[in-house]
Amino acid sequence: MYQIVIILKAINEIALLALVGQGILFLFAGAKRDSNPIYFVFKTLTLPVMKFARLITPRFVLDQHIGFVALFLLLVAEALLIAAKIYLYIEASGTR
Repeated sequence: MYQIVIILKAINEIALLALVGQGILFLFAGAKRDSNPIYFVFKTLTLPVMKFARLITPRFVLDQHIGFVALFLLLVAEALLIAAKIYLYIEASGTR
């Protein structure tokens, strides 16, 4: 179970860093960001998270805000995975 949490945490961290990188390029590249190949890679990596965020948010949430919802979801998932990792480590070491 510990290995599964480690793998999920790594996948979540990749998506989180890709989303942050996409946000930084969004700010710096401006209107030409769609022609940037690195932005395309970040956009491809974060597409599943963005689709999930759009799926769970109500329709009145604007598309411009879906990135913030996705960031919030990834940060919550990261916190939960850190807590699970700590719990499983403590349980496996038997120090309770």
